Amino acid sequence: MTPEDPEETQPLLRPWAASAPRGRRVFLAAFAAALGPLSFGFALGYSSPAIPSLRRDVAPVPRLGDSAASWFGAIVTLGAAAGGVLGGWLVDRGRKLSLLLCTVPFVTGFAVITAAQDVWMLLAGRLLTGLACGVASLVAPVYISEIAYPAVRGLLGSCVQLMVVIGILLAYLAGWVLEWRWLAVLGCVPPTFMLLLMCFMPETPRFLLTQHQHQEAMAAMHFLWGSEQGWEEPPIGAEHQGFQLALLRRPGVYKPLIIGISLMVFQQLSGVNAIMFYAETIFEEAKFRDSSLASVTVGVIQVLFTAVAALIMDRAGRRLLLALSGMVMVFSMSAFGTYFKLTQSGPSNSSHMNLFAPISTEPVDVHVGLAWLAVGSMCLFIAGFAMGWGPIPWLLMSEIFPLHVKGVATGVCVLTNWLMAFLVTKEFSSIMEILRPYGAFWLAAAFCILSVFFTLSFVPETKGRTLEQITAHFEGR
Repeated sequence: MTPEDPEETQPLLRPWAASAPRGRRVFLAAFAAALGPLSFGFALGYSSPAIPSLRRDVAPVPRLGDSAASWFGAIVTLGAAAGGVLGGWLVDRGRKLSLLLCTVPFVTGFAVITAAQDVWMLLAGRLLTGLACGVASLVAPVYISEIAYPAVRGLLGSCVQLMVVIGILLAYLAGWVLEWRWLAVLGCVPPTFMLLLMCFMPETPRFLLTQHQHQEAMAAMHFLWGSEQGWEEPPIGAEHQGFQLALLRRPGVYKPLIIGISLMVFQQLSGVNAIMFYAETIFEEAKFRDSSLASVTVGVIQVLFTAVAALIMDRAGRRLLLALSGMVMVFSMSAFGTYFKLTQSGPSNSSHMNLFAPISTEPVDVHVGLAWLAVGSMCLFIAGFAMGWGPIPWLLMSEIFPLHVKGVATGVCVLTNWLMAFLVTKEFSSIMEILRPYGAFWLAAAFCILSVFFTLSFVPETKGRTLEQITAHFEGR
């Protein structure tokens, strides 16, 4: 804290009194914003049922070869990385405005896919939906954290990840009955519904206060919380200042930025993408003949345990759930690596096609039993990830940054997350060849161990604190 920044010495919102707000419209506003993450999840899950359908199609309908299919799945992450940068700029122009604008590339992208006549149109549509995913993954957590009061901020903030996994599951389920064009039409529905709902929702009170819109902030708080209790007008001169590199010398900026970036890196290094990559193969080895059952089972587990995390977030706290989640992932990843070690057929087996070939001297039922070990490890990992490292990095990202640097800081975090997702997914094959499959998963377990130590050493508990109190913690006040 420096003397020339008097606006940072007073909170924008007073500490909560004993009687917390009980307005129910805050839940409606959070739901409207969370339709963005729902659309984001549907866009991520869309490729899983769409790619097999596009591979079967014949001319003149677009048909995906191996290379095009790979890009069809991966290009979303590149679009989302760009969307993170765009979202960081947009969010400082208005949280509500950013959510409204991100519906445009969602609907346009799915419309382009629906009308696609060649592979390039398919990729262009996926790139647009990826751009929207990046904006939504940044803005929705920020909007929800700023409209929620502390008693429900963990619950509502965790609903961002809950809606993402619901969107993924919805895409898997709809893919059973809809071919790829009609599935893309369905993808237009959530963002359209979000556009209509958000038109009737207010801007966040904190953003309005930074813009000196006193009456509008009062009206927003009354709409969301049912009263104007617990707020005050920011002091004179508390304008919304932009990000400057000199601000990185302040502990209230560089400390949360390091924590935010590290959380995103550890989330992607946990091995979650590798687990999802092998899900269908693992279920086939356990004699589940319907391979699509793997995707649905994974989706159901994610939804159930993310919902549990949301319900207990404001009681258990962020640090405890992150630490427990990390320990569960260490155990399950270690067991998963052990499965690969036991079933690997020989030193020359580095191909993905042969990773699950049984050792020739073992009876078939022994191999099936080991496959069930893999199924159990995978389900345990997904449950552990959904309880902590899935939702909490996004929740903390929306809580720990001061208002005047939130746009740039959250943009850097989102960009880091999506670039790491792209790099880990793209380079995982090389890692498997160098370290062998079991070594790659044991390496992921090692990163999970580091994530637990990082959580216990550096991540602050934000449960029950206002956003201003969290900022004051990093400033040492």
